[in-house]
Amino acid sequence: MKQDRIRLGHGSGGLLMSKLIRDVILKYFKNDVLRRLEDAAELPATKRRLAFTTDSYVVDPIFFPGGDIGKLAVCGTINDLAVKGATPKALSLALIIEEGFEFSHLEEILKSAASTARTAGVSVVCGDTKVVEKGKADKLFITTSGVGVIQQSLSKSKIRTGDQIMVSGTIGDHGIAVMNERLNLGLKFSVKSDVAPLHGLIHEMLKGGPAVHFMRDPTRGGVVSVLNEVLEGSRKGIVIQETALPIKKQVRGASEILGLDPLYIANEGKLIAFVDKKKAERILSIMRGHPLGKHAAVIGEVVKEPQGVWLHTSIGGTHPLIQMEAEGLPRIC
Repeated sequence: MKQDRIRLGHGSGGLLMSKLIRDVILKYFKNDVLRRLEDAAELPATKRRLAFTTDSYVVDPIFFPGGDIGKLAVCGTINDLAVKGATPKALSLALIIEEGFEFSHLEEILKSAASTARTAGVSVVCGDTKVVEKGKADKLFITTSGVGVIQQSLSKSKIRTGDQIMVSGTIGDHGIAVMNERLNLGLKFSVKSDVAPLHGLIHEMLKGGPAVHFMRDPTRGGVVSVLNEVLEGSRKGIVIQETALPIKKQVRGASEILGLDPLYIANEGKLIAFVDKKKAERILSIMRGHPLGKHAAVIGEVVKEPQGVWLHTSIGGTHPLIQMEAEGLPRIC
């Protein structure tokens, strides 16, 4: 059924968002770079291979356990460059501030963003500020763009049958931490957002040569959305092992209470990597030797058959992991 108005689901990372991008937005912007729909675009006709990316952050609440919208914006853009195989060099930061927003909160967020960028070795070199009438925004929205120098080009086209699928750590932490804060669930656990810049970890992974074929950070839509997007247009399949998934007990328990599956929940400091099977053990060792990869795990494999994304369960069954029409958790990032 044709829809005549935008819904929240159109921005949530699921099928509705995919259709909006492919059927509406790409209809007006046609070029080979954009058509790949990767986290960062590799810019053509430059002396050094550059990656360029942009993203907007509208998380609710703007402060959450483990981070805030400022840290999230800086890390998110750094990570979109890093999973493309690029070393982040410079960021822009634009603010849309709602009238009545507290100066103390703004300074706290800017301090957090600046500290995150400084620690990551990335400069914020330009920006913009707009103030809108009360009720025209929700406290604060941030848009960041970033440029990086490509260390090793990573692409979906390099994925091969037999590639091992790795995740850099426990999944679902960010989404559950934000939802517990937003809904005042009062769940007594120590789960914090995993928001962190991943370029240091990725740099170590890529130093050993072309073992890593492709990476993504599983933000909106979580692990399942990334895996389904990777397979789009291919004739390959992916089989994930449930027993191999690193999920904290608290996250699993909170997900059950909320009726959610951690595989569909957003992460902000994790990556998924597709790695040459012969070199997977070495890459996994490198990941586990880094503070942001100490809980890294091989969770599955790229296969020729069956096509699609499948979960091999702990009791021996297999069922498909389909992309949701819309993510169950809006305003996560």
